[in-house]
Amino acid sequence: MAAACALVIVAYAFSARPGLLEARAPRADATYYNLLVQGFQAGQLNLKMGVPVGFARLADPYDPIANRDYRFSASYPLHDLSYYKGRLYLYFGITPALVLFWPCAALTGQYLLHKTAVVIFCALGFLVGVGLLCAVWRRYFADAGIGAVAAGTLALGLASFTPMFLQRCDVYEVAISCGYAFTMLALAAIWRALHEPGRRGCWLAAASVACGLAVGARPSLLFGAVILLVPVVQAWRERRATRALWLAAIGPIVLIGLGLMLYNALRFGNPLEFGQRYMLAATPEGTVQHFSLKYLWFNFRVYFLEPAHWSGHFPFAHDISAPSLRGRPGWIEHPFGIITNIPLVWLALAVPLGCRNRPVEAGRVLFAFLSAAFLLFGTCALTLCLYFAACLRYELEFVPALVLLAVIGILGLERALAGRPLWRRLARLGWGLLLGFSLVFNLLASFDLHAETLAGLGGFLLERGQVREAIVCLEKALKIRPDDASTQSDLGIAFVQTGQLDEAIAHFRLALPMAPDDAELRYNLGNALLQKGELDEATPHLQAALRIQPGLAEARCALGNALFQKEQLAEAIIQFQKALKLNPDYLEARCNLGSALLRQARFEEALTHFQAALKLDPANAGTRCRLGTALVGLRRFDEAIPELQKALSLNPGLPEAHCYLGVALGSLGRLGDAIAQLQEAIRLKPDYTDAQNNLRVVLAARAAAAIPAPPAPGPITIPR
Repeated sequence: MAAACALVIVAYAFSARPGLLEARAPRADATYYNLLVQGFQAGQLNLKMGVPVGFARLADPYDPIANRDYRFSASYPLHDLSYYKGRLYLYFGITPALVLFWPCAALTGQYLLHKTAVVIFCALGFLVGVGLLCAVWRRYFADAGIGAVAAGTLALGLASFTPMFLQRCDVYEVAISCGYAFTMLALAAIWRALHEPGRRGCWLAAASVACGLAVGARPSLLFGAVILLVPVVQAWRERRATRALWLAAIGPIVLIGLGLMLYNALRFGNPLEFGQRYMLAATPEGTVQHFSLKYLWFNFRVYFLEPAHWSGHFPFAHDISAPSLRGRPGWIEHPFGIITNIPLVWLALAVPLGCRNRPVEAGRVLFAFLSAAFLLFGTCALTLCLYFAACLRYELEFVPALVLLAVIGILGLERALAGRPLWRRLARLGWGLLLGFSLVFNLLASFDLHAETLAGLGGFLLERGQVREAIVCLEKALKIRPDDASTQSDLGIAFVQTGQLDEAIAHFRLALPMAPDDAELRYNLGNALLQKGELDEATPHLQAALRIQPGLAEARCALGNALFQKEQLAEAIIQFQKALKLNPDYLEARCNLGSALLRQARFEEALTHFQAALKLDPANAGTRCRLGTALVGLRRFDEAIPELQKALSLNPGLPEAHCYLGVALGSLGRLGDAIAQLQEAIRLKPDYTDAQNNLRVVLAARAAAAIPAPPAPGPITIPR
């Protein structure tokens, strides 16, 4: 038993991974629950966190599109915080802050990571469950072997979705794991209340406190508090006084509930508002119907019936093939059907065997406890089946209670077949196979989710510019899940940023058969081929991206670049213009349109676009060089010279700037300076034909002591 418990807790500690919100925070003290603790320490109910100025100025701060950059900021994300009257609040329950994060900060001076808190709460819930299992075994199933109880211990720890739950430990998982720990503590107190009649009131009050704290972590657990009535009903059946028991059952949870209502009223002006209406989420939460009977059947299917998708490559177990949402709000996030993927829970049907052939009083008490466990499972499951979203992490609220019942069902089988050795061995083989499958499924599915966590972390590191670290994470993710198109694409993007175009193109091509209608993927592949100079192969991919998503400005610009390099200037200009219509501040499209116009000697139009581009990026040496070139083409040499000199001050290695500065100087009769600039252009770019031609003209002019007419500007290279 000790070895089984140690194995489970070590597995929790080593398998837990931080979520993306925690990964985005620069330090532990910048994570959500620690920011809430700092707010409490400062005498406020909102987070100790400033509101970004740009976010506060948004016309509608709850618009998911408008606030996206702030929700997923690389340093201080706002995603799923509640914003009300200029302050940021935590929608997630207050209990973890009160019972763990604040005491830890006060006693140690250190802030606890969300990941560590999740491991602590999960370990606590698991150990309480094991304590309940041992208590049930010793009192009612002493004839069952220790092996069955040790197997049940592994089931409670590793066959209840907890290994998968730990693959992403973020603010969500903190609240849910805290609720799990306190519901198990409440169930343990119910056990003591049923078996210690002399102290029933004290234990029932403790159960009420635990239920109240569970609700403080997860308001959806409120209906699970129905288990507090079980000892009261049991006392009534035993013809004992129940008035004090009613007070013990209702008093503490009501007081905690009133405290929560006061907390909500002080924050949001409404005692029943926890902050969900004001969440900064991917959907406007204030417009969504969160609970409805119309969600019941869909959620029941994904939580209980839908099997995992099995494949022939490691880790074999993958997400379910989810039913269509059919226009309903919400989302689904890795739920798995309990009945089909954890067949161990079938053994909960054997629970009634444990109550047979017992003395009446013992049978009644055991039945009362089993009823409490079933009520906890049923009420929590029903509540979440009525919710508009379905997520794996929510299943931790009801699966552990069902697994506990299943393990008690195993003990019931052991007892019922105690005098029939052959049938008992067959039963052990059967429940052993069910347990083995359930454990293996949890292990394999946790690997699959670990790959997703690595892929998400890789994408975040890529976004933050840590490209080398991103590549490491993405490659690890692909070793586990090579058929993930998004991860293949992200790794391709990372290789593009490191200049490894062949590797990037290879990953984009691997992703393409898995996501042929992904416009971004088509664009990335086409753009990588374009950078490599494979114009003929790049063009069809860019055109395909635009057929899928005509409003993809980046693909318009890239297609324009390909056409430009193929000397199809008219078609290139059309694509650049369309890109600018989609995004008027698209700097690259603006510069490249100017360059195409410059190539057609439409100097006045080109000048307009270069001037607009410099308003967006005044320190862009290439744009300033092209502006100076357009001024040379317009014979406005006095204006061209300072622009070209500014370009060279920003980047002395621009051969085009040296070339056209030489043209402008030569046109004004400053032949010596012109020759120096043209020679520098040729030194930087020995095969620069335009500079060589202009140098011959200037040298001839110096030899003839005459000032030549300026030649037309030559081709301008577009930076990729």
